[in-house]
Amino acid sequence: MSILSGYRVLDCSIAMAGPFAAQRLGDMGADVVKIEPITGEWQRHVAAGGATGNQINVSFLSLNRNKRSLAVNLKSDDGRAVVHRLAAEADVFIQNYRPGVAARLGVDYETLSAINPRLIYVAMSGYGEDGPHAMRPGQDLLLQAMSGAMMSAGREGEAPLAAGQSLVDAVTAYTAFEGALAALLHRERTGEGQKVEVNMLDAITTIQMQELSVYTIGGKPQKRGTEPHAHVYIRSPYGTFATTDGFVALAMPDLDILARVIEEPRLAGLDAETAGWDQRDLLFQLVREALPARSTAEWMHLFEKNGIWAAPVYGYADLVADPQIAHNGTFVEYDHPTEGRIKTPGFPIRFSKTPSAIRRGAPLVGEHTDDILGEAGLSPDAIARLHAQGAISGGGSR
Repeated sequence: MSILSGYRVLDCSIAMAGPFAAQRLGDMGADVVKIEPITGEWQRHVAAGGATGNQINVSFLSLNRNKRSLAVNLKSDDGRAVVHRLAAEADVFIQNYRPGVAARLGVDYETLSAINPRLIYVAMSGYGEDGPHAMRPGQDLLLQAMSGAMMSAGREGEAPLAAGQSLVDAVTAYTAFEGALAALLHRERTGEGQKVEVNMLDAITTIQMQELSVYTIGGKPQKRGTEPHAHVYIRSPYGTFATTDGFVALAMPDLDILARVIEEPRLAGLDAETAGWDQRDLLFQLVREALPARSTAEWMHLFEKNGIWAAPVYGYADLVADPQIAHNGTFVEYDHPTEGRIKTPGFPIRFSKTPSAIRRGAPLVGEHTDDILGEAGLSPDAIARLHAQGAISGGGSR
């Protein structure tokens, strides 16, 4: 048994942030019912990296394990009635529609909480449910741009670079996951359900707690230099540097020790907490010019031997092959009925008595429609009628 066994989650979300939050609940044992249109959720039709898969593309596969699929037409009265019936017994409902869409579909908080006052209703959005930006598209890169984070790295005068991951989506997913768990804890204590609102702009802003406090409280401007520092509020040298065969990252080394190790005497005798700011670009430049003399492995040996904080810059092939990743069991493998052997990141939280597990892979569209509705008390004849009317699609488990 997993820690959330016995809880039912209705996942009405699309793309990454909402499905990822629901998947985390499923990994911990919740019965997650993915409610998607009869043609399938948007992410089924958009293949990140061109990885299309067999019947399920990798994008969808990666964000929807441990879920069952109910394919239903929410624009029909019968389809809405189906979801309302499920909501009456559900514990958590998650949606990330644009503001106003949930109400038009009849799955807004006011409607569903009237049906089930104990329901935890998680509403996710790009910028908030109202306000001047509420109707802007909540897309990851756009939120990275607005968050201020891009201007904390790189060179002055050059275009800021985005993170190489869907960073805002992931942070928002974990924020929603955290909110759902906290609201469930409150309900266990009081019996009271509630609405949990999460938006991408607030999520990526508040995760910069330290940096933004340096600006708002300390009054330190966010100023990039002429060298590509990794963080404007951390002293130099701090960033990635080329070696003979790759790159290495250095973080706030002792300058006297670094001077000796990389054989750069101009670093010796400098006060790190003064020169690290006042001569930030010069220090970075001196290190940048010295490190191409050796390989990444050679520098790592010297840095570790001398207590300098450093790490090799990995690509995905290096990460997957890393021995610590293998030791931790970071990746999990399982067999999927249509996609074959799957290797994917696993579970970041480990419970000693209630471990997370993969009970099923990502579902086909409507794969569990008949099973879910049968569990909700609909007769085979009623389910057949809904199929005939186009209110649902799919079938029983395969």
